Amino acid sequence: MGKILENQVALVAGATRGAGRAIAIELARAGAFVYATGRSSRQEGPSEMDRPEIIEETEDLIRSAGGEGLAIRTDHLDPEQVRSLIGQVEDRHHRLDILVNDIFGGDRYAEWDKRLWEHDLNGGLRMMHMGIDTHLITLHYALPLMLRGEKGIIIEMTDGTAEANAEFRQNVGFYYDLVKSNVGRIVKGLAHELAGTSVTPLGVTPGWLRSEAMLQNFGVTEQSWQEACRTIPGFAISESPAYVARGIARLAADPEIARFSGRILTSRELAGFYNVTDVDGSRPDCWGLIAEHGWNNEDINVINKFR
Repeated sequence: MGKILENQVALVAGATRGAGRAIAIELARAGAFVYATGRSSRQEGPSEMDRPEIIEETEDLIRSAGGEGLAIRTDHLDPEQVRSLIGQVEDRHHRLDILVNDIFGGDRYAEWDKRLWEHDLNGGLRMMHMGIDTHLITLHYALPLMLRGEKGIIIEMTDGTAEANAEFRQNVGFYYDLVKSNVGRIVKGLAHELAGTSVTPLGVTPGWLRSEAMLQNFGVTEQSWQEACRTIPGFAISESPAYVARGIARLAADPEIARFSGRILTSRELAGFYNVTDVDGSRPDCWGLIAEHGWNNEDINVINKFR
């Protein structure tokens, strides 16, 4: 791919694990200097997700990939921490070209089989704060810096296409559905407010992501994930975090990216636009499968449950 993002400055907010970590690595591999943020760190310990991954490991992986970057422990629910983060970016680079908002971590509070009045209230509200407030706080502080540049890109990471999230998502819980539909609304609002500026906002959704937690749930690794297909055939449509990350690196370098303003693109669409594949050479199309068969297929219901 080469250094197609050379001299670009990127911030991947929520890069401790999963898609965020992979995006940070691929942007750096493509030549961007990447600020990677997350709450779990060597000094502070794990976040409430209680996972072993830490944000410093993302910086190590960026450097192992031949890229440059800096991990900064940041709680994006704390406006002062985010203000300080953007201040560091400004002081060091005087610009911000690419913002990837991948912050969430609220899935630990999801109660898939509970209705609104049955769902734990505190957990549901916490999920809302983590999935929506964090994005808005980050945008509030990052946009003034981005608007000074000649070209800026905002990528809101979400779960589901605009079509899939247009109706209520069953079997994910009221709050989870509300968070993800709100991210789509953020993209629409940004497209309206940033029209005529140098900054292009859009959303991106991976499919059934083989995150660290997902692999652990199925008792497999990235090397042995296909073993899970014996019991859950639908897992064959899953994808590695690198798949969406490779597409995003190409997307960020697209001189005509403005044509995607306000849209939500899938990892498979990015693969088609930019001729990239997953690590095994495949091009999974989870959301295409759902669009074709609906949510009632047994394997698709499993996808929904284990997202």
